[in-house]
Amino acid sequence: MSPGEDQLTAFGQLFLDRGTKYNYRKGEFIIRPGENASGIFYIESGLVKAYDITKYGEENMLIVRKHGEMFPLIWAVTDQDRHIIYEAMVPTTLRLIKKDAFREFTENNPDALTELLGMAVEMYRIHSERILNMGYRNVRERLVSFLLTTAGRFGSKTPEGYTLLNIPLRHQDIGSSISASRETVGREFQVLERRGLVKTTDGYITLCDIDALQDFL
Repeated sequence: MSPGEDQLTAFGQLFLDRGTKYNYRKGEFIIRPGENASGIFYIESGLVKAYDITKYGEENMLIVRKHGEMFPLIWAVTDQDRHIIYEAMVPTTLRLIKKDAFREFTENNPDALTELLGMAVEMYRIHSERILNMGYRNVRERLVSFLLTTAGRFGSKTPEGYTLLNIPLRHQDIGSSISASRETVGREFQVLERRGLVKTTDGYITLCDIDALQDFL
């Protein structure tokens, strides 16, 4: 069971009881470029994109945080500020507590420590998958691998038996994650669409044939 999906976890209860509630519009910064975090955020609803800016001035998407997750966790635990930018991808509701309150709660609640360890392992798994994805030699394989991995985290079944990715993804976002240009990702999408393997509606991608996509890998 993922944190926050079917039950209120120890951290969820902490943020509900003691957190300050904030609402963000789609595209609104939560932590701006060069800005330090003011505390630990818990996602009550919505999606938050974490990214940095390359030396060429381009976005490099690192991870998307969803309902029940917290950020920035590395800063919360280690005090290392990586100057990551956080932005709401959809209308998003967050709760914020100060880092001292977060640490005090963690130190005094064994269940919270177990939960935090689970979050850290999940973060490691997600970043490991991204590294493994880069091992594929061509863009099409990396694109398909990205889509299948994203389906495991954000996918839901449609009445037709397809898999809808419940996250709005731009070709630029995908390209930054698989070391490809936006234009190249667009061309590869067209190939997959012509083959009936994927489709895009209102910015949301649907995988129409998981087995056929897996055959690429």
